[in-house]
Formats: sequence, C-alpha cells, structure tokens
Amino acid sequence: MAASITRDRLLCRLVIAVALAAGAASPADAEIIWTNYTTGSGLANNIVRGVYTTGSTIYAATGGGLSISTDSGASWTNRTTANGLGNNNVRGVYAAGSTIYAATSGGLSISTDSGTSWTNRTTANGLGNNSLFGVYAAGITVYAATSGGLSISTNNGAIWTNRTAANSGLGSNSVNGVYADGSTIYAATSGGLSISTDNGSNFTNSTLTNGLGSDIVRGVYASGSTVYAATTGGLSISTNDGTSWINYTTGSGLANNIVNGVYAAGSTIYAATSGGLSISTNDGTNWINYTTGSGLGSNTVNGVYATGSTIYAATSGGLSVGVVAVPEPSTCAMALAGLACGGYSMLRRRRAG
Repeated sequence: MAASITRDRLLCRLVIAVALAAGAASPADAEIIWTNYTTGSGLANNIVRGVYTTGSTIYAATGGGLSISTDSGASWTNRTTANGLGNNNVRGVYAAGSTIYAATSGGLSISTDSGTSWTNRTTANGLGNNSLFGVYAAGITVYAATSGGLSISTNNGAIWTNRTAANSGLGSNSVNGVYADGSTIYAATSGGLSISTDNGSNFTNSTLTNGLGSDIVRGVYASGSTVYAATTGGLSISTNDGTSWINYTTGSGLANNIVNGVYAAGSTIYAATSGGLSISTNDGTNWINYTTGSGLGSNTVNGVYATGSTIYAATSGGLSVGVVAVPEPSTCAMALAGLACGGYSMLRRRRAG
C-alpha cells in the first residue's frame, strides 16, 4: 500500500510539472499550505529577520535571539546573550555542518558545536562594525555584512579584512547583505550592488543609473551569470553578471516594490517584500503573491529560503513555512486526462492549420 501511495504522489508531482511546463496550469494551481511559528510555538521572538535550513534543522534569526529547531519546527531551542550571542537582535544566519554563524547587532557570533557555545567577533577582531545585517560562509571563508563595510575572514573568523568604499570601491559602507560564489562576491549596499571578481580586492558598483530599481539594495543572490538584487524599488535581475538589469515592480505583479530579500532555484524566484511573499515560476514573467490572507504571519517578509517543495518566509509576525500541496490521486487523474485532451485538441488544430 505504501509503495502505491508513493507512486501516486510522484505521479501527481509529475502531472503538476508537466501542466506548468505546457501552460495548462498556473503556479496558483499548485496550492501552498502555510504554517506559522511564533513565540507560542517556542520562537524567541515573533519578528523574524532571516532564515536558513539544512535537512530537518531550521535556524530563525529573530529579534529575541537565534531560534533553532532540529525537528522541522515541531520544537525550538533559543540561543541568546545568556548563551554567548553578541546581541539578542539577530538579523541574519547561516550554517554549515555543526557550525552556525549569527549576524547580530553586537557582532558576529559563531558556534562550532551546533549552537551549544558561542564565540563573538567584533571590531576588536577586525570587523568593520559591530552592527551586522547578514552573513555568508564558504569553507573557511566568512563574509560579514556590517554597517561599516564588508568584512572578510579566510580563517573561520579569527582574522578579518574590511572592505569599504574608500579601499575597494564598495557602493556604500552600509552593507545589508552578502553572497559569494568562488572568487565572486556580491555585496548589497545602501549605495548600489557591488560585485567583486577578485575575492573582494576591487568592486564594480551597479546603481539606479545602470538599471537597478533603487540604489538601496537589501539582499542579493546569484546563480551562474544570473544575479538577483532585492531593492527598495523592486526586484532587479541581471542575466549577464550585472552588466544590465531588468526591474520587476508592482506593475509586474510583485506584492510590493520594497523587496527585503530574494532567493532563487532554477526558474523559480522568491521575493520577500513588504507586502507579502511574491513567487514566480517562470523567471519573473508572472508572479503569485502570498499574504496573511494566505496564511503568512505578516505581510512584511524580511527574508526567504526554499528547499524542495518547502518555503520558509521570515516575517514580522513569525516564521511561516509553506509546503506545496500534492493533490489527491483522483484529482491528478482528472488533471492528466484534461492535459491529454488539451494536448490532443492542440495537435488537431496544428494539423488542421
């Protein structure tokens, strides 16, 4: 019986994928069921500014500490200054294995034992500023987005080099987010999106004059030659490494022009806006918006992450976790029949033509 159910559900997913690809269904047809986690669920604070997951472990950066769940949200453990965090106001989080990086208002807090104990890095260790907005790591290299520049460590946070507008060409010393891929670093600043292809020695800055929606960039993500910039004037996307940009706004279907964060996987884009979570499954051509009416904790979405069919939205009213619902086998059978009929009708029209 179990094998039959699994097979049926796999068929359902295939039907949805084929229907979307054929244009026989819209992203709205794949319903997303949302569950919102708050202090009542065990979160440290309802204001969630960032989220990251790996396996069944969820890390939520909240205004009251770092909340960690190792059972997909069923229960939470909260880490605060009492456990060694630099500040209870956590604005960003990243994890790799048993190592966790928490970007706080009082420094970068690093744990190498899954959050049991913490070491806090500050200006005394070379950070540009103790006020952090984001963090990213790749191997032993750590990137800290601070209000005093982009701080980079190549030895797990022991020693830092700070990149600024003066010494490397950053658009602004106020860095709101960071992402890296190999020797290429993307810094979301309050003066544009700064890109370095030499490990941070020099940056080229894209601004409103280059096609960005706004000079204030709150988040960034990249995949190959495609770069996504979350700005206060829309979601700006470049498919040529930042040379030129296309900007998506409410006129394009976004929930709000203020985009606080962005994530992408394949042709699917997730934009965390101040008016809800906007999702496109066709590279930004069309958007579906999810709000409190859909089950989000708040329409102010501060960050987003997705893996597989699960979406994590960091909102100002809790951590909202969405799962793409799989229709019942009977529904899939009807959809498959409809898709087949539609394909047959299209084939007849083409032959008649």
